[in-house]
Amino acid sequence: MTTPVERLAPVRLPWLLSVAIVNLGTYVAFFGPLAVLLPQQTEAIVGDGKEAALAVVTGIGAAISMVANPLFGALSDRTRSRFGRRVPWITGGSVVGALGLTILAGASEFWQVVVGWCLVQASVNASLASITATLPDRVPVAQRAWASGLVGLGQTLGILVGAGLAIAFGGTRAGYLACAVFLLLSALPYLARSRDEPVTERLPWSARDFVRSFWVSPSEHPDFAWAWLTRFLVNLGNAIATLYLLYFLTDAVGLADPDGGVFIVIAVNSVVVAISAVVAGRWSDLVQRRKVFVVWAGVVMAVAALLLAFWQTWPGVLVAAVVLGVGFGAFIAVDLAIVTEVLPDEAGFAKDLGVINIANALPQVLAPVIAAPIVTVLGGYTTLYVIAGVIGLAGAVAVVRIRGVR
Repeated sequence: MTTPVERLAPVRLPWLLSVAIVNLGTYVAFFGPLAVLLPQQTEAIVGDGKEAALAVVTGIGAAISMVANPLFGALSDRTRSRFGRRVPWITGGSVVGALGLTILAGASEFWQVVVGWCLVQASVNASLASITATLPDRVPVAQRAWASGLVGLGQTLGILVGAGLAIAFGGTRAGYLACAVFLLLSALPYLARSRDEPVTERLPWSARDFVRSFWVSPSEHPDFAWAWLTRFLVNLGNAIATLYLLYFLTDAVGLADPDGGVFIVIAVNSVVVAISAVVAGRWSDLVQRRKVFVVWAGVVMAVAALLLAFWQTWPGVLVAAVVLGVGFGAFIAVDLAIVTEVLPDEAGFAKDLGVINIANALPQVLAPVIAAPIVTVLGGYTTLYVIAGVIGLAGAVAVVRIRGVR
């Protein structure tokens, strides 16, 4: 912990909500396509090869995200403008992200889907890196888990709202356009009240130092490394478990309306995650303990994965959605609070958070590589969910190695 957080004044709820709404918009742009639109569009274009094709488009997009988040975060840290460091990237990322969603709306060839999705991933990650950095920029440690829980709701509700827009507007074209409009509107409350301090002083520039800054030595900053590993493993388990949700409901559960089933599962899960994130975040701030919440969150998420592995019925899916929501809600609130407390570079919050967010993006690259052969030839969905639970649990246990946070 190198940040002089004692000098940060407590933040107010309206400002936090404006940050959460930007976060919501970015995740609508991500998860509306991922949950419903991309699987539908891929199946319509490719047909029987849908699993492999979806793995290709999501894997390439995640690879773009893995580079874009730390890169644009670092550029945000170095931005000098009268609007502050974060506002230009939130604005530009939202506008270009909406353009990418519009390209997807008109895509009729698979290569067009890949191009549009890569543009969305690159641009919206620019906005995401900047808005996430406002937490260590502005929020004192005593409010971190509560603030992280509120802001983290954007990720959870983004899945619900994105899937809801995709289903409510009917068809991939209207769904993509609805997500694009939502992304643009979500940035407006924060831009109206950002209070980002104007920065005009220019920093010395060295391309070599800029590139080298992305490497954070695990030996010099072990807490940062363990926080990265924790997030990576938990997100890898979650990505493996959720990649083929639509196909799981269709092929394993045999649901008559899998599109509607996806929305119901997401809605149930989102409500529970929202409650769990706020409660766990507030509780963690009150007791000033973080790691125990992450460990128990991992245990609960592993139980949810086992339910999906061995109870492949519609009631089983709903129960698993509730259990997963309890665990994942606690994880996203407290994990983000931990991360903000172990950032090594006060002048590079967005860059370091971008490096941390590789632990979000890399699982999206690896999940298709791991999940596709398991589903098709190595045991099907039962094996898939057992492996997902074990990986996620290993991530939660890794948090114990962090020494600088209780």
